[in-house]
Amino acid sequence: MVEVSVTPHHKNRWLASASEINGRTWLGLFGVFLAVMASGVGENASKFALADIQGGMLLSFDAGSWLTTCYVTGFVIGSGFTPCFWPTFSLRRVALTMCGIYLAGGLLTPWLGEQYGALLAVRSLQGFAGGALPPMLMTVVLRFMPPLIKVLGLGAYGWVSAWSATLGATAAAFAFHWGWSGYFYWNLPLMAIAAVCIGYGLPQDPLRLERLRQFNWRGLLLGGMALGMLTMGISQGERLDWLNSPLIYVLLLGGVGLLALFLMNEWYHPLPFFNLQLLSKRNLSFSLITLGGVLLIMVSLVNITSGYLAAIQGYRQEQTSDLMLWVALPQLITLPIVAIICNTPRVDCRWVLAISLLLMATACVLAAQLTPEWNGDTFRVIALLQAVAQPMAIIPLLMQATGGLLPTDGPFAAAWFNAVKGFAATAAGGAIALLSRQRGDYHAGTIADGFGSAYSRASGSAEQLAQLAARQSHVLASADLYLLVAGLALLLTALILFMPTRIYPPRSVAA
Repeated sequence: MVEVSVTPHHKNRWLASASEINGRTWLGLFGVFLAVMASGVGENASKFALADIQGGMLLSFDAGSWLTTCYVTGFVIGSGFTPCFWPTFSLRRVALTMCGIYLAGGLLTPWLGEQYGALLAVRSLQGFAGGALPPMLMTVVLRFMPPLIKVLGLGAYGWVSAWSATLGATAAAFAFHWGWSGYFYWNLPLMAIAAVCIGYGLPQDPLRLERLRQFNWRGLLLGGMALGMLTMGISQGERLDWLNSPLIYVLLLGGVGLLALFLMNEWYHPLPFFNLQLLSKRNLSFSLITLGGVLLIMVSLVNITSGYLAAIQGYRQEQTSDLMLWVALPQLITLPIVAIICNTPRVDCRWVLAISLLLMATACVLAAQLTPEWNGDTFRVIALLQAVAQPMAIIPLLMQATGGLLPTDGPFAAAWFNAVKGFAATAAGGAIALLSRQRGDYHAGTIADGFGSAYSRASGSAEQLAQLAARQSHVLASADLYLLVAGLALLLTALILFMPTRIYPPRSVAA
């Protein structure tokens, strides 16, 4: 009898790691990912389409601006405070509840045009639900994904964050063909599919209602009011002329005062929403500081570029979305490559982050050379630099933030990370609007003083002078903002030299 020796088949280590969790759990992970994608892109789509929504609902500019403000305010509060509910009610129950609230809000909003108070309340609740979802994605990745592919999961979380800003214009252009109500309806089927996947796939943890006896009601009241007032003040600040408006003055000053009281409460409470003691970990503190700066850079690049193209070249949503795809689509390739690189123990992810910030600074310096003749095609190289740089920033930051944390620290880290992410995006929008106006006024005055008299004598047209000054001042203001953002990127690069410590990629015991 002939004996046959069989060489065992060695399974690919990536596939072996992925098979450590069953298909049902993978479906739940996909559901959370889809829910975050649908809510994030939907939020930014409504911002791009705000003018169409205002016209469709017969709202004035001032009244319509509060639609975005209420959504963003709810988003920031939801991202910071819902993680504390997961251990009490379970992640699955909270996720399904938030999906249901988001679906209901999207269905009701187009019908509430004549009931303004109810409209703002529904938008706030929908924003709260939308803000509650991103921390869940971060948490399920940390909890369920095997160590070897956990970095890929964190990369997917970062990919959603980057795509939310860049794909908003594309989604708005797509929904435009359904009429103004389509801006609220287009992503609801995706959210419904996500809810089904979450309900079937995520495991059900037991209720722990005994935690309600120690629930941090004071912290919820103080922190919710503080974040809400600050977000409203920043979001409405430019429209109401900042501290010259009594409302903005009260919102910002009151928000800072309540925030101080909230932080004092969090320090001593046994069940805080934000564990301040975690900030003693250098890597987490560094990640939160740098995350705020990186998001400010990312949002600023989108806002400055889209604002320039709209004001100087007359671009609409469809044309702007074409450029944003040059930022978003290449990340389907660059993100897994960056995740694999960062998952290599020989690679220090701090230097990956440094290269990313230098690429962002380079993109800003190149963009600062713009002239009135630049169009969307001229920005494509800059967009490709962003497509490479964004995942190289987000993945190392997530590794720095989560490396070395205990499993019980997961909800706190998710709360910190996502609250900073949501608030930084709002702050970036307010800062860019303020600085753009100030630099535009400065350059308009300089142009008028330097060339006004000579131009008027030559042509006799004050109107043409005003148009020329407005056009050129917007170009110069945009260049100034690009250089300012480049300076921020270089400052964050310098911070890498002395603040964070090295983090190695997660590995299983067998690895």
